[in-house]
Amino acid sequence: PVQHPADDPNSDIVTTHFTFEYLHDTLLKLDELGHDIPTKYKYLERYSNTSVMDVAMNDKSVYELFLSTKPLGVTPEDIDCNIGTFGLPEFGTRFVIKMVEEAKPKSFADLLQISGLSHGTDVWTGNAQDLINEGICDISHVIGCRDNIMNDLIGYGVEKSHSFKIMEAVRKGKGLTPEFESEMRAANVPDWYISSCKKIKYMFPKAHAAAYVMSAIRLGWYKVHIPIAFYCTMFTVSPGGFDAEIVMGGKRKVVETIRNIEKRGKEASPKEQASIPTLQLVNEAFARGFKFLPVNIIKSDASAFVPEDGKIRMPFSALGGLGENAAANIVAARAEEPFFSVEDLQIRAKLSKSVIDILRKCGALEGL
Repeated sequence: PVQHPADDPNSDIVTTHFTFEYLHDTLLKLDELGHDIPTKYKYLERYSNTSVMDVAMNDKSVYELFLSTKPLGVTPEDIDCNIGTFGLPEFGTRFVIKMVEEAKPKSFADLLQISGLSHGTDVWTGNAQDLINEGICDISHVIGCRDNIMNDLIGYGVEKSHSFKIMEAVRKGKGLTPEFESEMRAANVPDWYISSCKKIKYMFPKAHAAAYVMSAIRLGWYKVHIPIAFYCTMFTVSPGGFDAEIVMGGKRKVVETIRNIEKRGKEASPKEQASIPTLQLVNEAFARGFKFLPVNIIKSDASAFVPEDGKIRMPFSALGGLGENAAANIVAARAEEPFFSVEDLQIRAKLSKSVIDILRKCGALEGL
């Protein structure tokens, strides 16, 4: 390893680089994507006293999440979804959930295919989706990631360097030259495969797909086996419009809010639409028997959702109209000494009257 010349010699942080000569014979590209994934790992470990890296990648109950809601102990009607992937990286959106339901993945390799298909252009709709629905092939054999093309063609007997060039052309949306198509047919590459290659505009690399799937499996393990750590982590790191007032209305209020936003469609504000994934997770947590504890001036954190006696204690940041600075000020002042009156809280935490009113309305000031 060599120190980067741009590193500050007075800093404790050093960027480590390796010269290519040390790596070129054994280079493996595997990206850890998603800027908030490391933060989620940190909270999962904090709330569960387990290491994320020790999570089994072959737990059958985790893979069952991609087929049904059974591992969650709920019915599809309870959460308005046939599978249990809400909250899992890249597998929790309605579009990908529908894709998973149709593909019926049974292995890590199948999930790689789905991740590749969901990030490509013209690889699923009107392409792989039709091949699966028509019974021509299953999720394991459609073209999911760009790497598949080269490996598949080499397997059929196409010359290796040509297989690579075909992969590069297809994944960039350039299709097939007459010469390459003729070579593929000579190697008995199926017509459906050749046709699929011609439709593709962009393909995802397998290294990226692997990173997403590994993260999904790890988070899925906590969702199945230590769910309170999973939900507290998800709401802390990706709150996505979490509203304590709605949540305190219970499961019925949450479901009503989701349906109202979906019913209004594009008329709903972008903020409302962006809150749906969080509301779906809240609804799922309710369905699994978890309770949310109200914001409390003594027990709540500034922004972290904290496990408390098997329940989830909501933070100050979950209150609409109460900003990050106010939440941080409350916790900082409380750490110095307990509050003995509402006036003491307002002065020491530097809170406005409107923030005090918000705290009073939700019952957070009870006891002061």
